Amino acid sequence: MRHLITGGLGQIGSHIAELLLARGDEVCVIDNLATGRIEHLKNKNNLKIVVDTISNRELINTLFQQFKPDCVIHAACSYKDPNDWYEDTLTNCVGATNVIKAALENETKRFIYFQTALCYGLNPISNPIRLNDIRNPEGSSYAISKTANELYLELSGLDYVTFRLANVIGPRNVAGPLPIFYKRLKDEKKCFVTQTRRDFVYVQDLAKIVVKACDGIGSGAYHFSSGKDIAILDLYNAVVNAMNLNNYPEPEIKPINDDDTFSILLDPQKTFDDFGYISFTDIDTTVRNAIEYYDKFGTLGEYTHLKLK
Repeated sequence: MRHLITGGLGQIGSHIAELLLARGDEVCVIDNLATGRIEHLKNKNNLKIVVDTISNRELINTLFQQFKPDCVIHAACSYKDPNDWYEDTLTNCVGATNVIKAALENETKRFIYFQTALCYGLNPISNPIRLNDIRNPEGSSYAISKTANELYLELSGLDYVTFRLANVIGPRNVAGPLPIFYKRLKDEKKCFVTQTRRDFVYVQDLAKIVVKACDGIGSGAYHFSSGKDIAILDLYNAVVNAMNLNNYPEPEIKPINDDDTFSILLDPQKTFDDFGYISFTDIDTTVRNAIEYYDKFGTLGEYTHLKLK
């Protein structure tokens, strides 16, 4: 098969590319290197790397016409700055619709999309969140722009699978509490944790399910989630343990902000029904593998989708 992966040098895209290349498929990745790295896919056979932006419509059209992908895996997105509405809309809306239109015009057989759990809003109406709960992305530029493009994908008529994601972490993770904890502890700075819980899933577990979707399993929207959440403090402690620090750096415990929620947890039952049993990697292994990556490459930045209070 031939796969085009946008954001293919980032955390999710590069792990998927590795699995597809390992089985002999052809892969073309496009990445603007805002958060991706060339070294994630160095010296791979059957791989074409294009360093550019998906908002370049002419380039996207040319890539599709020349490469003729059977499947598109759309992992590119803007999320570095919650106040950069221009870049969010340019990449997540304009760029993503460029990719959808090119897939339509070149008869791409399948389109894989990644959506944020923030599409349900900062205060979801149920816990765990159900797939048929209303999307209400207000409160985050990232969520608004990602949800707009999910709606365009649904409008397109393409054969698609959308994975609405829990917190995907592990090696190459540059957003969220994991890289923030690591960098601050490395710099001997104090960390704070909120009294919240989140579902953290290992990036390679997601990549394996995405490959199944590339092969034709599934249709429509799915939650990729373990169905369980853990305290942010437990994640912090896993980072401390993986870093082998001599003394325990006591974090500041902060209460939940008014615009935050105690738990964001997705109901994964449809995913289990259609894709089968998933053996989720435990949090200690997930964090340990991430720390090994950070020790070698650094964090590349520590970003959050939401404004810090």
